[in-house]
Amino acid sequence: MTNDTAPPPLLAQSLEASLTVADVRRSVVWYRDVLRFSVDREFERNGQLLAVSMRAGAIRILLTQDDGGRGFDRVKGEGFSLQITTTQDIDALASNAKRAGATLDSEPVDAWGARVFRLRDPDGFRLVVTSPHDA
Repeated sequence: MTNDTAPPPLLAQSLEASLTVADVRRSVVWYRDVLRFSVDREFERNGQLLAVSMRAGAIRILLTQDDGGRGFDRVKGEGFSLQITTTQDIDALASNAKRAGATLDSEPVDAWGARVFRLRDPDGFRLVVTSPHDA
């Protein structure tokens, strides 16, 4: 039995992530050099950099400076990962990431009908970069 008066389901078009980081400038350099994101917008207050919006194709990640309100030693990035899907050559992207100084959690492999590699940003946020085999 269905409820005809129920509201329609969410029809989302994109999902962006906001990551609280220990050093926003270091994270900007990492995302720029390792995964080739570009700076979309910077947010400052009283001359202090608070956040940077990074863009790669259609996706965005907002990197926000941790203000220490919950302690600077708290673990970041535990319990989830962000998957980035592309039609680009996964092996070339992984190679470029390593040349830029990244350590991969896993080298490119075929899994789940895609080519995949995993890595972590400087704060430990897990990223999975994948390209479907039919891409």
